[in-house]
Amino acid sequence: MQIETPPAAKPYEKPDGERRGLVLVNTGDGKGKSTAAFGLALRAHGRGKAVKIFQFMKVPTARFGEHRMFEQIGIPIEGLGDGFSWKSQDLERSAQLARDGWQRARAAILGGAFFLVVLDEITYPLIYGWLPLDDVLQTLRERPREVHVVLTGRRCPPELVALADTVTEMVKVKHAFNAGVPAQRGIED
Repeated sequence: MQIETPPAAKPYEKPDGERRGLVLVNTGDGKGKSTAAFGLALRAHGRGKAVKIFQFMKVPTARFGEHRMFEQIGIPIEGLGDGFSWKSQDLERSAQLARDGWQRARAAILGGAFFLVVLDEITYPLIYGWLPLDDVLQTLRERPREVHVVLTGRRCPPELVALADTVTEMVKVKHAFNAGVPAQRGIED
């Protein structure tokens, strides 16, 4: 490790543009996409802002750690799917759940009641062809000016990357799962 001298001057100038709602994307093959989006949800909620989270692949009855905590503090989180595609008994039903869920998420975005809307794992129904990308792009363009939207998931379509204000790519350097360690409560769920 190389030791560095802390900066003595601010390394950037403060932007002078107007504040507005942002489109943020967390993508890539590394862990932390949803976790980062949930962190933003907590930050916004902590500032008294209205937040809504939609999870496109989780079932409505999911009770992972984030569901338990969000329920306790009053952040609405809604599972829209029926789980992992490889566990699905009926992929057309999975696709219909995604389409129905998108209509609820779209209404929340366009309604303007929420400061932040999280579209967790939305890239999967997009890349599976279950949701029309053009409708998602149009909704993001037409949303009320003050609404922030965070989208998560692997293999984010380039059109969404181009539209977004901030894109973060999580890169897997190393993962315990690849060394044979199973998912653990409180870390992966």
